[in-house]
Amino acid sequence: MQVILLQRIGRLGQMGDIVNVKDGYARNFLLPQKKALRATDDNRQHFESQRAQLEANNLELKKEAEAVSEKLDKKVFVAIRSAGDTGQLYGSVATRDIAEVVTAGGFTIDRRQVILERPIKNLGLHPVRVALHPEVVVTVSLNVARSEDEAERQSRGEDVTMVKEEKLELETFNPEMFEEGASPAEGEEQAKEE
Repeated sequence: MQVILLQRIGRLGQMGDIVNVKDGYARNFLLPQKKALRATDDNRQHFESQRAQLEANNLELKKEAEAVSEKLDKKVFVAIRSAGDTGQLYGSVATRDIAEVVTAGGFTIDRRQVILERPIKNLGLHPVRVALHPEVVVTVSLNVARSEDEAERQSRGEDVTMVKEEKLELETFNPEMFEEGASPAEGEEQAKEE
């Protein structure tokens, strides 16, 4: 299906371009979201008569998005989640969760504006892209941690999962368990017998 784009859409084209898209994509996304019109002669004439107004509206929205992007750029937001000792989350952090965290931080965004390649499934600092406008994309950091204290340590660059693993190894390793010349397996057997 041929459509006329009413705004810039990544991988398709700029405002005013006439592009071929699959019928389902046009019917289910572009047309209901008012991002495109069917490329009929009437719609082409209507678009050309409204082009200056659409471009002015787009420019105004872009300026507003750029003003917000200056405040939002490089901001760090904290998401508290449950995770195992290895840093693997019991769930995941998806676009909806990120939108809620950023909104709680004082910026209003929708989950559809969050660009995430795949859900976040482990602790740490993760870069997340937010599309405030089709032409304005900003990157924020999401600090996924088990607690506020852990988030503070992660922001300083400390690896919280490594610290727990080293502690666990130090607690389980007892050099007195092993006799001189004995293998670790024999030392464990002797410890069990005692």
